[in-house]
Order: sequence, then structure tokens, then C-alpha cells
Amino acid sequence: MRRCRYRGQGKAHIQHVLTAIAVNIERLSGLPPAQESSTPRRPTAFQNYLDHREIPRPTSWRTLGT
Repeated sequence: MRRCRYRGQGKAHIQHVLTAIAVNIERLSGLPPAQESSTPRRPTAFQNYLDHREIPRPTSWRTLGT
């Protein structure tokens, strides 16, 4: 805490958190880009249940507002 730019425990904590975020961003920027998986995800048990009984699947709640 002696080497912090700001005085006080609260301000020193904020400085440490922001420094950790900056270090993590630097680490992530050095990683190679992720490869996209070409295979789709397997249906869930609930989706299988709906398909087996020929019940239409509900629309996604993420697309309701668009």
C-alpha cells in the first residue's frame, strides 16, 4: 500500500482492481484467436421431449424485443 498513487484503503483497492483488469486485458490480447466449432450443439433433454411429442419449441426470450 506504500506504493499506491492514491491514499486510503478504498482508493488503493480500486487502483489494484483496475491494474488487475489491465493485466488481464494484456494477457487476453496475446492469445491466439479462438477457433469456431463447426458442429452445432446437441439438443437438450427438454428440446428432445418437445420434438418427440411434436410440440413447437418456444421462441427465444432474447429475440422477443426485436
